[in-house]
Amino acid sequence: MIKGMPNIPIQAFDYPLPEEKIALFPTKNRDESKLLVYQNSQIQHRSFVDLPSLLPKDSLLIFNNTKVIPARIALQKPSGTAIELFLLKPMQAHEATQLAMETEAEVIWNCLIGNKKRWKAEETIEKKIKLGEKELLLRFNWFDREANQVRIQWDESISFATLLDAIGKIPLPPYMPREVEEADKDRYQTLFSKELGAVAAPTASLHFSENIMAELGQKGIQKTFLTLHVGAGTFMPVKEENVENHPMHREQMIFSHAQIENLLAHRGSFIPVGTTALRALESLYWSGVYLLEQGDIPLGGFILPKEFAYLFRKKEKSKEEALEAVLRFMVKKGLEDWMMETELLIMPGYRLHFCDALVTNFHQPKSTLLVLVSALIGDAWKDVYREALENNYRFLSYGDASILFNVKFAV
Repeated sequence: MIKGMPNIPIQAFDYPLPEEKIALFPTKNRDESKLLVYQNSQIQHRSFVDLPSLLPKDSLLIFNNTKVIPARIALQKPSGTAIELFLLKPMQAHEATQLAMETEAEVIWNCLIGNKKRWKAEETIEKKIKLGEKELLLRFNWFDREANQVRIQWDESISFATLLDAIGKIPLPPYMPREVEEADKDRYQTLFSKELGAVAAPTASLHFSENIMAELGQKGIQKTFLTLHVGAGTFMPVKEENVENHPMHREQMIFSHAQIENLLAHRGSFIPVGTTALRALESLYWSGVYLLEQGDIPLGGFILPKEFAYLFRKKEKSKEEALEAVLRFMVKKGLEDWMMETELLIMPGYRLHFCDALVTNFHQPKSTLLVLVSALIGDAWKDVYREALENNYRFLSYGDASILFNVKFAV
């Protein structure tokens, strides 16, 4: 047991999910999904187009503007042997991933490698591609085979983002056993996707159409955007008997000075759109607490350990104190953006600082995302998910949505 963290068995977050309930394709239009509303211990069944009318007037919606990269690269050796790369993150962890995407001539990425045993240590795999009138030769070789780090080189002044767009495929989740279709290039991205670096979409945001965004503006609902590059670890099932022992995946997040000031100035309801936005907000809070307690961040950048939020403290810092600490540090160091990596594990017993309600999809059994939902609404998640299953809601990434109001927040 990790000191301070609740001792909760993962079996408490299991439920039967029939395969036919998993959405393999999106709805025709983004905002056509169902919307389950959980508020004041009551459940309503609505449509996603109703969302703007359900939000408190003083709400601030927080969106994740990460953009999914075409992270799957198919390679073939001269012998015909197929090798597949799944790009996870650039080796320069201290650098924003969207900046690494602009690198020219050479990149090194941490990867998952399909058929790794057939790719020898000193072996180079080549791939020819056409970009307009140009034909390019890409060379793939091991940088560190044991660490699954691959070097990719080419001889033109072309960004890696441009090359990847030509050779990669959108990485649909593992529970969608189908080939990527042309439509996925658009529908597995949010309307406001901007910063390249995710290998999975912030799926709660996939429901937001141009009409919904316009109506939010008309109703005076405020919006702000942060960046958390969703990693493949978001799909990793919890295999440990107890939740706290799960090796929590690490994700990069980036806030601008203006975004943090916007959060600090807001006095109404905080409504993150998706678990990634919530995880980023809470991680930002704890980075401020760390600065208040330690005064500085380690060389090489700040990584928030999953257990940091659960350490005993005589007095809890307010979110205002934490955000002000981050802003002071940024000014002192001349930083335009606050960039960090987070391993934060939000589970029952955790007190949320930035969540009066959460817009989210329906998550896999025994997943850290479902554990997070339980931190928000307690055991009521069981009623919510039972109702969703009984009323033919579509589950997971391309599925339907919910808005779950914090049990401590009533209107």
